[in-house]
Order: sequence, then C-alpha cells, then structure tokens
Amino acid sequence: MYKLDLPIDLKEKAAIERRRRAEEERQGRIFNSKYRQIGIDKNTLDQQIQDRQWMEELEHKRASAFAKDAIRNDSIAQLLQRRQENDERENNRALNEFRALHQQPNAQREWDLNDPDFLKKDVPARVSDDDPRCGLASLQKFQGEDLNSNARAQYQKEQLREWSRMQQEDQRRAQQQQHAADQLFHAKQIELDQRAIELQRAEEQCRRDVNKSIRNYNDALFRESQERRALKKRQEDYDNYAEMTNMVTSDLLSENPDQAISQFGPHRVVPDRWKGMNEDQLRRVREEQQRQLEEKKRRDEEERQRDQEWDQRRIAEAKAGMIAEKQLERERRTNQHELYYDNQRLSNEQQNLKAYLDRVVYTNQPTAAYFTQFNTSSR
Repeated sequence: MYKLDLPIDLKEKAAIERRRRAEEERQGRIFNSKYRQIGIDKNTLDQQIQDRQWMEELEHKRASAFAKDAIRNDSIAQLLQRRQENDERENNRALNEFRALHQQPNAQREWDLNDPDFLKKDVPARVSDDDPRCGLASLQKFQGEDLNSNARAQYQKEQLREWSRMQQEDQRRAQQQQHAADQLFHAKQIELDQRAIELQRAEEQCRRDVNKSIRNYNDALFRESQERRALKKRQEDYDNYAEMTNMVTSDLLSENPDQAISQFGPHRVVPDRWKGMNEDQLRRVREEQQRQLEEKKRRDEEERQRDQEWDQRRIAEAKAGMIAEKQLERERRTNQHELYYDNQRLSNEQQNLKAYLDRVVYTNQPTAAYFTQFNTSSR
C-alpha cells in the first residue's frame, strides 16, 4: 500500500515557491511593453548608484588613510634618521676619544723608527759591558763577554710580566668602557623616544607658528610690492614725460633733412633718419611708374585676347557636349519606356499569382483560438 500521508518537504516547497515567484516577475518584465522596449529597471539603477557612491566613499576613506599613514611614516623616518645621526655622532666621538687615549703615536711598535727626536735620544753604541743594546751583530760585544746574562734574563721575565699586566689592565678598562657605552646608548634611546613625542607636539606648535609667520611675511611683502609698484609708476611717468619732451624736440619729429645725410657720401642716406625723396627723385619715380603702367596695359590686352580665344573654344566644346547630352537623354527615355513595360508585365503576373494563392492554396484561415496559445509563459 502506498504511503500518501508523508509530510511535505519544506525545502522543496520553498524552492517551488521561489521559482513560481521568479516566473511571475519575469512575466511582468517581459509582457510589459514599456520595460521590454526601453529596458529601464529603476531599482537596479538606484542600487547601482548607491553602490557607486559607496565605492567612491570607500575609495576616499582609503586614500585618506593612506595619506595619514604616509605622513606618520615620514615623521617616523625623520625621527629614525635623526636618531641614526646622533648614534653615528656619538660613535665617532667615542672612537676619537679612544684614539686620543689609547692610540698615541708613542705607543706604536715602530715609534723608535718614526720618532723625530731619535737622534737627540741616541746614545753611544756601547756604554758599558752591561749595555743591553749590544747584540751579536753590533760588533761591540763578542762571544765570551756576556757577563750579565742572568740579570738580563730576569729583566726580560719582569718585562714580560709587566706587559701581560698592562694588557690585562687595558682589556679590563676597555670592557668597562664598552659597558658604560652600552648603558649610555640605552639611556640615550629612551631619551630619544621621549623626545620624539615632545618633538611631535612641538612640531605641531611650530607649524602653527610658521603659518602665522608666513601670513605676516606675505602681508609685509604685499605692502612692499604695493609701494614698489607706486614708485615704479611714478618713475615710469617721469620717464614717459622726459621721452615725450625729447621726441618733440628731436630731429625725428622735426623732420630735419640734414640728419639723413650719410657719412659715406652725399648720394647715400641713413635709412632710419630719411624723411622722403626730393622733387627730382619723385619725378624719376613717376616716370618709372608710367612706364610700368603702359607695360601692364599691354600685358592686359594680350591676356584679354588669349582669354577671348579660350572662351570661343569653350563655347564650341559646350555646344558639342549639349548635342551629345541630348542624344544620351533620348536613349535614357527609350530605356525607361522599355523598363516601364517590363515592370507592368511583372506586376500583372504577380497579381495573378496572388489571386491564385488566395483562391486555391490559402483556404484555411487561422481563428482567435489559434493565437491564444502563445505568450502563456516567459520561456
């Protein structure tokens, strides 16, 4: 026996209801001629506008965060740079101090060779039999004459012991100095961190003071520029008045003909001072102009005759072209008449074919029930 009383699956029911609702919304969009033709979805457009505004606001906040982060990184970088410069300065000072205390020239191993007072401190080759400077190659003390070998050996041991003690003392002193330098470095780091906070506050105050000083400086510059412009205008007015006075009384406006005479001869003139030609020069110019006018008239007459010949040739060619165009027009009209008769014949044949199809072939006309089966679904 079949189990017909099973409970309905809620997920399947929700899926069916969701598909049904989506189908109704789709039919509303498709069967709506306005949305189908224009394609406007106001809700979607509003959502897109909100999304775009949200993205622009997010991008603005992101840019502001990056700018603040860059400013903070620049401040930290400047602080670290100043800290590094201070560390280098302290290291250089400690190095110079160590060199001044422990690396004197007289403590070098080759100081006896580089001592400038070597000759002043020099002694004779052999002072006595116990002179420790007399070696095998000194030719001052020969084999069998070494009478104080025990004392020399004891002295060498004491010297080695003293050198070892001095080296230990130097190492201990160097360790103490290094430890003190480390403590000083850590204390300096803590002080720099505290000063960084104070410098940040001081920097903000300094920026406000600088802006105020810049405003005051700009105001002073503006007033100074106003004064300079007024002084410059007064100077320009004075210069213009002096220039007008000089020009009025100069040879340029008075048109003195003597000023155009060149130093290279009376037949030459200075171009920038020349005020015009005399009567003889004007007469020669007029004669030359008259000759040029007659020459131009002769050339114009020749040009007119040549144009007249070309006009007669163009008229003859235009007449020949009109005759040919009339012949082509007659042929075109003949072709149009023939084309009209062919189109009339084809129209009669198409009308007869349409009448035959309507009477014999297309006898089953569709009813209204045929069209109601369409547009029942959006698929």
